[in-house]
Amino acid sequence: MKEFIAACVQIAITPNDVQANVEKGVSWLEKAVREYEAELVVFPETVTTGYETGLGPGELWDLVDEAPGQITEAIQEKARELGVHVVWPSYRRAGERGVVYNSAILIGDDGEIIGIYDKTHPAPWERQDGGGWALVGDRADVFKTSLGDMGMIICYDGDFPELSRLLAVKGAEIIIRVSALQRSYDIWYITNAARAYDNHVYLLASNLIGPDAGGNYGFGHSMILTPIAWRLAQARGTEEIIAAKLDPDPLRYITWGSKSLQNFDHLEDRNLELYEEILKEARARFEPGIRFPRKK
Repeated sequence: MKEFIAACVQIAITPNDVQANVEKGVSWLEKAVREYEAELVVFPETVTTGYETGLGPGELWDLVDEAPGQITEAIQEKARELGVHVVWPSYRRAGERGVVYNSAILIGDDGEIIGIYDKTHPAPWERQDGGGWALVGDRADVFKTSLGDMGMIICYDGDFPELSRLLAVKGAEIIIRVSALQRSYDIWYITNAARAYDNHVYLLASNLIGPDAGGNYGFGHSMILTPIAWRLAQARGTEEIIAAKLDPDPLRYITWGSKSLQNFDHLEDRNLELYEEILKEARARFEPGIRFPRKK
């Protein structure tokens, strides 16, 4: 990867008003480039609508669009004008009415869509087969850009070490986590730090701020972490932008501010034979307060 400035934008959305949220996104994208000289700008999960919309899959399908489409076009145009990469998350149509994904859309500095990631671990109540509104994604790709090799995850995805590890094994230097997290700051920080440190990747985490149509309230605190889990930047619980310069040689030293050389590699040092039994169905030994039965 090259040295570049990455920014996370956390804004409050107008619930279910796609046009207003796209226009606000354009304005804050301009601000991130103008004030922070950002070359990559990351927005939060479901920034075009809010996370819970109160709509079923068909109604949500009617509200949004395909990508490219009305959910992306103005952002693509502005990315091209400014010469900046953008991660723009949105629900998106994917086929016939009612087929909706929770997606993160990577737009290049030429305004073209480089790749789309569909959330592979929607929350149990979010999954359409659990009575929710979103389908489950089935791919986790790493996208090559002029800045570096990037993988994307969405909110609850960050609770699953296997997913981020898969992206790291595929060559990700940067993992981007877009979120509308509904749990505590502690869980937010711990999972971000662990995914960065486990896999020796930069972790760019942008979290929504403010209410959605379901009465949830995003708490912000977006953050940028190094491959040794050091926070380069962290936002507050308000609308704002954070940014940091990413060093292409971040594993030289074992801790921040030290000249002691790093002497281990979490990917190379894995004991692969030990993990053969991990890919099988399982449940926690303790029962959650509620489960969402899945339709077959």
